[in-house]
Amino acid sequence: MSRDQDRIVGNSIALTEAMEQVSRLAAINRPVLIVGERGTGKELVSERLHYLSPRWDGPLIKVNCAAISEQLLESELFGHEIGAFTGATRTHRGRFERADGGTLFLDELGTMSLGLQEKLLRVIEYGEYERLGGQTTLQADVRVAAATHDDLRALAKQGQFREDLLDRLSFDVVHLPPLRHRLSDIPELAHHFAVQMCAELEWDLFQGFTDAAAMQLLRHRWPGNVRELKNAVERSLHRWGDPNTPVGEVVLDPFVSPYVDMATSDGLDSEDSPGAPASAATAVEIVPLRRDDFATSVANYERRLLQEALQQHNHHQGRTAQALGLSYNQMRGLLRKYQLTGPPRNQRSA
Repeated sequence: MSRDQDRIVGNSIALTEAMEQVSRLAAINRPVLIVGERGTGKELVSERLHYLSPRWDGPLIKVNCAAISEQLLESELFGHEIGAFTGATRTHRGRFERADGGTLFLDELGTMSLGLQEKLLRVIEYGEYERLGGQTTLQADVRVAAATHDDLRALAKQGQFREDLLDRLSFDVVHLPPLRHRLSDIPELAHHFAVQMCAELEWDLFQGFTDAAAMQLLRHRWPGNVRELKNAVERSLHRWGDPNTPVGEVVLDPFVSPYVDMATSDGLDSEDSPGAPASAATAVEIVPLRRDDFATSVANYERRLLQEALQQHNHHQGRTAQALGLSYNQMRGLLRKYQLTGPPRNQRSA
């Protein structure tokens, strides 16, 4: 997969703030904790952190802690000696040893056992560890970037995560915004993934989305974030199947069956029922929507959301930001972007 396919896409205020934080952290040789919902790009951020750091020419090693059993994870992280366990017929260099001079990315950190957490704390603090079944202390110069979607502070209070390790990892915490807080990035992301899928389908050109399909993309909550958006865009192009017309329907949920009985108490048959799934040919009117039109629609929608929220909270920026799930700085940035600097004149007191 090319680096272009892996790059972070978007220019929203929320994403820009997070990336600026990562850029500042890159130069500091400290552990970093990356927190975000599934599909928000935590692994991509670890790559950005590594390649912007002085360790950029060193190794970047990754491990998913949730995908490996406890004993195998210990061996993967710290290595093992011959005879350390049944089947250990040769010496194995662990991820810390292979990441020496570079960065080790630990994904799904919250699933790690307390015993391994203690060993992780030691290697982070002192750069020392032993291979499984070994007695020689080895040294590792490794920067740890850890990621999780779990609430580690809550796990620490429940005794499921070491508080001292959490303290050591949280020199700074990068919070990645969910896609629902990055509305203005959706057009660029959708176009990016669509162009990639067109190449895979051997289509000469991406014709864009119709107005109805574009609004589907905008209104969906995207609980799976960027990963879910990527799947939806790719799936929709594949099912649309026509490289010469704009995509007219976004297939958000592939598990929705077309064979559900849609009969209603009004006597409508399934074809006339308002909830019946339409075919691609009849689902929407094919109205071509250029990429810049989509971006304008997103901006107008975002501006309207801000205006309505400001009205509901009497233009109190702090309460409005809290209601929208934005940081105060994000709120201020959006107000500047849309020039919403205060209540309308007819709402101001004389």
